[in-house]
Amino acid sequence: MGHLVGKDLYRNLGRKIDGTTARTPWNETLHQILVKLYTPEEADLIVRMPYGVSTLAQIEAVTQIEGSRLQRLLDGLCDKGLVLDIRAGDECRYTVSPLVIGIFEFTMMRTRGELDSAEWARLFHDYLQDGTTYYRSNWGSGQKISPLRALPHEEALEDSGHVEILDYEKAGSIVSSARTCAVGICSCRHEKMHVGEKRCDVPLETCTSFDAAAETLIRHGMAREVSREEMNDNLVRSKEQGLVLCADNVRNDISFICHCCGCCCNVLLGVSRFGYPNVVVSSNYIARVEEDDCIRCGECVESCPVNAIKDGQNGDATEVDESTCLGCGVCVLSCQTGAMKLLSREQRTYCPEDTFERVILQSLEQGTLQNLLFGNPRKLSHSFLRGFVGGFLKLPPVKRALLGDQLRSRFLSTLRGSPG
Repeated sequence: MGHLVGKDLYRNLGRKIDGTTARTPWNETLHQILVKLYTPEEADLIVRMPYGVSTLAQIEAVTQIEGSRLQRLLDGLCDKGLVLDIRAGDECRYTVSPLVIGIFEFTMMRTRGELDSAEWARLFHDYLQDGTTYYRSNWGSGQKISPLRALPHEEALEDSGHVEILDYEKAGSIVSSARTCAVGICSCRHEKMHVGEKRCDVPLETCTSFDAAAETLIRHGMAREVSREEMNDNLVRSKEQGLVLCADNVRNDISFICHCCGCCCNVLLGVSRFGYPNVVVSSNYIARVEEDDCIRCGECVESCPVNAIKDGQNGDATEVDESTCLGCGVCVLSCQTGAMKLLSREQRTYCPEDTFERVILQSLEQGTLQNLLFGNPRKLSHSFLRGFVGGFLKLPPVKRALLGDQLRSRFLSTLRGSPG
């Protein structure tokens, strides 16, 4: 393995991870993360693996790594969350984990004793909280397709007049329709605890997942299976603690709900600290103040996890920044007079149908879709096509057209292989 060791191997690994759905710019901190997390043998496998989702046989054909050795390596990487194993019946497919949602979360959810969690927290914190690295690379060009979207607290809508709320927007409906539920440690809260930035009293075990995602986390010891009753108890606790519910940004087969606080959540900090409102997609609702009922107590200002409400205690009107408001309803639940309402937005926010659609659109925004379309790193033809198609897809008029309402459905249908 001596020929594999060296910065060039990990630099190539960094390029591979940077080519997934989440851009992961290279710096010395990322280098330290990769060296500590991947053995040289594992790094070499990831570099050789196809982009996208592949079977064991497909990976063996591309990497030229013998089957039993390949299976051993993949099993180890899946236990670390560095490769995702997606199971449907007896079939298993594998894909390289992006930084988010993936490497960061699954590393900080591992508590089996084989990691120095404090060291990992410091490294991830240094990387993610450098606003010029991760956030600007993923959101600095106005990208809108995020892995997460805010859910409104349903109780915040009860007194807001007649509003239509769909099942994929209801945390309760997501839980009630799940066949398997699991709860694990919140990676952000775990990280902030070790670096001394956890200012809340929210427990660490709050990350909830469902169905295939839950089964994967349970299988790899990153979460424990729980009942629907316990999941519903978690929702009640999150409402009482003023947490934001952030779900998988899809309408079907929703895989997780995060219970987020403003002091720990890296997604919310992307909005409040670094100023990128699209890091989390807002719900279809927005907070509004009825001035006649407002007593300028400031409770809504204090409770807003992304600082979207302007203080009206000095006689000024309490104002909501509509570009930043998540539509989560936390401020409504904190309002003692009923002055704060959660109302329907004039234009509904776009939510992808499923994970396939979200990954395609997110990759298109991030300039990495060509890697999914031509995923074999060993084929010269694929290398050429990645460069050619990637350059074409990066042209602003092309990207705008494919992401726009008129062409988006036809584009996605074509990629699914179905008539548009």
